[in-house]
Amino acid sequence: MSGILEGKRVLITGVLMESSIAFHTAKLAQEQGAEIILTAFPRPTLTERIARKLPKPTKVIELDVTNDEHLGRLADVVGEELGGLDGVVHSIGFAPQDALGGNFLNTPFESVATAMHVSAYSLKSLTMACLPLMQNGGAVVGLTFDAQFAWPQYDWMGPAKAALEATNRYMARDLGKQNIRCNLVSAGPIGSMAAKSIPGFSELASVWDTRSPLEWDLKDPEPAGRGVVALLSDWFPKTTGEIVHVDGGLHAIGA
Repeated sequence: MSGILEGKRVLITGVLMESSIAFHTAKLAQEQGAEIILTAFPRPTLTERIARKLPKPTKVIELDVTNDEHLGRLADVVGEELGGLDGVVHSIGFAPQDALGGNFLNTPFESVATAMHVSAYSLKSLTMACLPLMQNGGAVVGLTFDAQFAWPQYDWMGPAKAALEATNRYMARDLGKQNIRCNLVSAGPIGSMAAKSIPGFSELASVWDTRSPLEWDLKDPEPAGRGVVALLSDWFPKTTGEIVHVDGGLHAIGA
């Protein structure tokens, strides 16, 4: 029995640790029949080492999503490897330390701009760099952290994720005519490298201990990875501009 991504070619960003959602997305994508290629920055060698734990060998290419030269050559490099693309996974987020951890009112604009560029605008720039390879349509899937609320310690990553969610909707509007679907998975907290960069992350994550209807495991990124793979597949052919919550149901609970 073939997998739900059989014959698909997918570019996946953000594989930094085996504990990351991006790693489990890559693993599941391969298990479901996809050919994949990974991007990494600033340490491709780290991603290459982690990639050895995937079911099949895969190429890792350096990509800084804020670097126009990197973006400009991406289609050629990926095209040589895979021939084209059917899916793109955006698992990229970054904010300087002074934009996190309770410093919201004192964060300088330069740090806010960095967070917005890397975490939100890059969804558009990455997709446009890959667009020449998506001649037959496809799916773009990004990762967010529910931007409806102000979370403790999350500070300017909150507005950055809100910008990411808005960007996704506008991309869905403008790319639909090319049969490209754009969706996000809003995942609960995972003990990944991104989480470890947030001062006071444990305070934020503790909300899930008392409010999540389904038991939530900080050490299990696979449910979110499954959500990403499902949205990459043809099982959601007319779903775009959507945010699918894989958070144990916490988003539905008021208190």
